Amino acid sequence: MTPVPQGAGVFVLAGPRPLTDSRVNHRFAAVLAAASGIGPTIRLGPRVTDTLPTTAQRPPRTMSREARRIQLMESTIETLAARGFSRTTLTEVAKAAGLSHGLVLFHFETKEKLLSETLAYLADEYHQNWQDALARVGDDPAEQLNAMLEADFLPTICTPARLAAWCAFWGEAQSRPLYQQACAQKDDAYKDKLEEICARLSDAGGYGRNVVHVARLLRISTEGVWLDMMTLAEPYALDEALATVRTCAALCFPDHFDATGPKRPG
Repeated sequence: MTPVPQGAGVFVLAGPRPLTDSRVNHRFAAVLAAASGIGPTIRLGPRVTDTLPTTAQRPPRTMSREARRIQLMESTIETLAARGFSRTTLTEVAKAAGLSHGLVLFHFETKEKLLSETLAYLADEYHQNWQDALARVGDDPAEQLNAMLEADFLPTICTPARLAAWCAFWGEAQSRPLYQQACAQKDDAYKDKLEEICARLSDAGGYGRNVVHVARLLRISTEGVWLDMMTLAEPYALDEALATVRTCAALCFPDHFDATGPKRPG
């Protein structure tokens, strides 16, 4: 729904997108503190524990270079989620992957390189996810908007570990340049596409909307729902999260949307 704060600067979500300081509430501040390693661990509902996950079956010792690197980046995501940015170390990543510290060094050399490539991996995944979603639908702007909204809540993307890992990057000041390098261009591509779809939908329905504001509102709605899913003691399910964002779309385009998605003719 991609991710970095700087004092009175800008917070960015998922891969996502800019989140201004004025919208940072006390729950988000607590999440950022925990993700940065300066506050207590935040429980992401009942699905995430305070300890690193254990792998029931260790991966095979013989893997291709690319497969091994992906394994280590996935373990980095889990470590970031459990320990935060500053407390993530090569040793902890190695433990999570069930591999040696030396093997992590062989593939990434330093913690900085590992974190940089993990962020790029997350950003590429997010970017490809919404592009694939658009490729599966036609040219109808309501269907395209629904596809982009749905993409942010797919079970493979909207996981507690991935949301927490994004938050770890957003909450660490030193990762700002890293984030901009990895994510700025992809964030702009998402924003531009969402605005273009909203413009066509506004024209089709004669709504006369300010499409920049509408696209921003939809992004903010998604980001707010993500924060709810990270911080509520009992987070709501993915279908409820998606219905919430679709309701926002329905308020902007009432003849084309409701809480269940695009309205069908007749």
